[in-house]
Amino acid sequence: MRIAVDVMGGERGPLEVVKGSVEAAREYKVEIALVGREDIIQQQLAKCRPENSKLSIVNAVDVVNPHEPPAQAIRHKPDSSIVVGMNLLKGGDVSAFVSAGHSGAMVAAALFILGRIKGIERPALGAIFPTPSDPVLVLDIGANADCRPSFLIQFAEIGSIYMEKVLGVHQPRVGLLSCGEEEIKGNRLVRESHQLFKKSKLNFVGNVEGKDIHRGVADVIVTDGFTGNIVLKTSEGFSEAFFDMLEQALASRPHFRVVSLLLDPALRAFARRLDYSEYGGAPLLGVNGNVVIAHGRSQAKAIKNAVGLAKRAVEQGMPQAITGGSYGQTG
Repeated sequence: MRIAVDVMGGERGPLEVVKGSVEAAREYKVEIALVGREDIIQQQLAKCRPENSKLSIVNAVDVVNPHEPPAQAIRHKPDSSIVVGMNLLKGGDVSAFVSAGHSGAMVAAALFILGRIKGIERPALGAIFPTPSDPVLVLDIGANADCRPSFLIQFAEIGSIYMEKVLGVHQPRVGLLSCGEEEIKGNRLVRESHQLFKKSKLNFVGNVEGKDIHRGVADVIVTDGFTGNIVLKTSEGFSEAFFDMLEQALASRPHFRVVSLLLDPALRAFARRLDYSEYGGAPLLGVNGNVVIAHGRSQAKAIKNAVGLAKRAVEQGMPQAITGGSYGQTG
């Protein structure tokens, strides 16, 4: 298996991406194609002890910058790392493509170069959220700001396939994100979508509220990309603020510091469960290829885990599993 990684994407710089790629190549026993400026990649590899790692370099001289309009950047920068990496996937030279770069450009490149799976109206980005038991997949978290009811039911269908194939969840429970559990609650999109969900063959458990996302009441939670992105960023912000406030509180009294030493293993385990880097990235579901979009702030650990996520998707044949479905049909 060969997986392409965009070295030029992300806010932490090429070194973190290269380090994570080297670790992934060793741990997952896959070949990594490092996509980006060859001179920069060579410089970073020299710092990473890449011995016993199966690595190759694919030169890409341009970079899509964070503030560039996605479609324009894809058209005007054919030699960017995002376009080159996506073309490697299109041509079958790699089995998956991972990037922590411009997420909008990644979605645009996937649509233009890979195309949508037949029957899928819009692809969706899915993020894994922790719960006390098993993780939950929330989608869409940013690929589609404006949605129709038919989009949401397809998100639920492809999200259910992902949870079953990649995370081994049998008959995933599907929830529709709303401002109340009753089916009459929510905006027009949610109310109309609810009626479609009731008629579908999905394991639909009804509306779920924001407070239910981390409670494990559903395995797949569906919303539009605008709402989903706000939910994602709010959850990340709360996690960071929570640990900052906890650290301040534990440092405020001498006896608190003693207690914190005793609780250190439990606190570290808890922090790992809330750490986005543990989950790697967000799969882009519904396009003809395995694409994982990692967090822009990804460090080496997150890149490594994003490659692991891509590897599992390849092993389970995700695009093939989605292809051929009768999406949006009721039963």
